[in-house]
Amino acid sequence: MSTRRIVVTGATGFVGSAVLRRLAERHRGAAVCAVSRTRPVGALAGARWVEADLADEPSLRGVCDGADVLLSLASYVGPDADRCAAVNSTGTAALVAEARRAGVARIIHLSTCAVYGPGPHRGQDVRELTPAPVSAASGSRLAGERPVLDAGGLVLRAGLVLGRGDRWAVPALVDAFRRVPAGWGGGAGLASFVDVDDLARLVVALAFAGGSEAGARGVLHAHHPEPVRNRDLMDVLAEHRVLPGRPGPHWSWRRCLDALAATEGWVSERQFTLLAGDHWYRADAVWELAGIAPGPGPLSRIGAAAQWYRERGGLAPG
Repeated sequence: MSTRRIVVTGATGFVGSAVLRRLAERHRGAAVCAVSRTRPVGALAGARWVEADLADEPSLRGVCDGADVLLSLASYVGPDADRCAAVNSTGTAALVAEARRAGVARIIHLSTCAVYGPGPHRGQDVRELTPAPVSAASGSRLAGERPVLDAGGLVLRAGLVLGRGDRWAVPALVDAFRRVPAGWGGGAGLASFVDVDDLARLVVALAFAGGSEAGARGVLHAHHPEPVRNRDLMDVLAEHRVLPGRPGPHWSWRRCLDALAATEGWVSERQFTLLAGDHWYRADAVWELAGIAPGPGPLSRIGAAAQWYRERGGLAPG
C-alpha cells in the first residue's frame, strides 16, 4: 500500500493539533504536511511544517503539491468580521483552489453547527435544516463550505468541542455559571458535544477510509450521536471542581436571562442560549461512514481536561 500523503491546515489549533497527535500515534507511515501561520516551539516530530496563512493567498501556493488528502481545519472565530471573511470564506476558497490545482483526491473540511443559528434544534439531520447564521464567524464559515462542496469534498459540521485546549465551550459555561448560579431552565437543555480527541479520531478515520467511503462528499454532522443534558454536564464539571459547586435551585428561563444581563461577563445572551437550550443534531451517519464507534461520549472525557479547565476558569477566548 502506498504512503498516504496528508496536508493538515490549522495544525497548531485546538482540533488540528489533536489530529496531528492522532496521525503520529496511529499512522506513522503517513507523510504529513502541517500548515500553520507559525511553526510552534517543540513542534510534533514526524510532520513537515510549512508556514502559510489562509488570509494570505500567495503563501498557500504549493502547500498541497503531492498530497492525497487535505484536512482543512483552520478557522477564525473571533469578532473581527474582516478577518472572518479573509480566513473562513476567501481563505478557504483559495486553499481549495490550490488543492484542486494540485490534484488532491480527497478534501475534508471542518465547519460548525453554529451555521444553523439560534434554534432551538432537536435532533434534525442536515437535510432537515436550513442554515441561518447570526454572526460574522458562523456566516463566513458557512460561505467557506461552498468551495469544498463544489470540489466534491466532505464538510463536517461539528457541535461544541470539549477537551484540553478548549477556550470557548467550558470557559463560557464557567463564566455563565458565575453570573447565573442556578439550574438553567431546569437544566433540561440538550446539546451536541464531542471530545476533541474523538473528533480527531473521526477526521483521521475519514482521511484513511477506503471503498465506497473514499468517495464521501456533501455535509455531515460530526459529534457524538447522543446529546448531552445541561444538568448532567454541569454536575460533571462540579465533580471535577471546574465549577465551584453544583447548580442551585432551578430558575426560570426569564430569571436566568435577567441575572446574566445584570452581571458583567463575556458570554452574551445568544451564546448562553446556545449553551443552555436545545441545540442537538443527528450524527449517526458520519460514524457509520468512518467505520468506527463514537465511544462513551464527551462527559467521560472531562476528567482528562479538568486541570486545563480549572486553570483557565471563565476567561474569554483569546
